[in-house]
Amino acid sequence: MTTPTPAPAPQPAPAGDFPGKTLGIVGLVLAILVPLVGLIISVVANNQSKAAGYPNQLAKIGIIVGAILTALGIIIAIIYGIAAAALVSSGIGTY
Repeated sequence: MTTPTPAPAPQPAPAGDFPGKTLGIVGLVLAILVPLVGLIISVVANNQSKAAGYPNQLAKIGIIVGAILTALGIIIAIIYGIAAAALVSSGIGTY
């Protein structure tokens, strides 16, 4: 009589992405398209990854890009507002 061979040990489930990885990618993309929203999402992704003990380079890049583009948007809006006020006060925009 032969002894049956034991069944192979089950393989562990593949490790999923670390927390905040997908959100970091989404945050980076949105930081380019909609800077303020991307900045907020990237900060959330970075905090999730930091709490789990994983580095999240994409979230950090999203924070940097989102902050820079948000600041540029605010500066451009201020310049545009000043230019529009100057046009209105000089009478160029009136008939």
